[in-house]
Amino acid sequence: MKTVLWATLTANGNYAQSGAENPPKKEALNDFAKQAMAAGNFIVGRRTFEAMRGNGGGGGPFANLDIVVLSQTVAEMPGAAVAKSPEEALRYLRERGHQTALISGGADIHNAFLGRGLVDELIFNVAPVLEGKGLNLVIDQANYRYKEVSLIDCSPLGGGVVQLRYAIGR
Repeated sequence: MKTVLWATLTANGNYAQSGAENPPKKEALNDFAKQAMAAGNFIVGRRTFEAMRGNGGGGGPFANLDIVVLSQTVAEMPGAAVAKSPEEALRYLRERGHQTALISGGADIHNAFLGRGLVDELIFNVAPVLEGKGLNLVIDQANYRYKEVSLIDCSPLGGGVVQLRYAIGR
């Protein structure tokens, strides 16, 4: 099964955070919906899923998707399957017949998949904003490592948002 990590980054490379003063870019949100519908699923952390649900994102266009919430603390989540590890989440989607798994975040979830070498492709939507203190996506939280990636595509989504797609050799 192909695994695709989807994230929005800032123009200075931070993992984009959003709030009342800096809402998510609609172009990036529209792309996420498109990617999720194409995959038929997405994997998300509990806090991110709860925020999505609070904004009406748990149903609507995602009502017929297989949503897997990664959580160490919650055993059940209405509208989603719950997994305790990235491997368990992928196993669940594989057993449901999915060919692609979309890893939607947040940063801790992305870093867990990257750190275990479970990502085949990266989709980064770069938003036209700079942030100060921020989060980063890393392949190793404890040690310096690097991994080369290959550019698949680069395209504007509108509103100043640019999408970068990379392949990661596993």
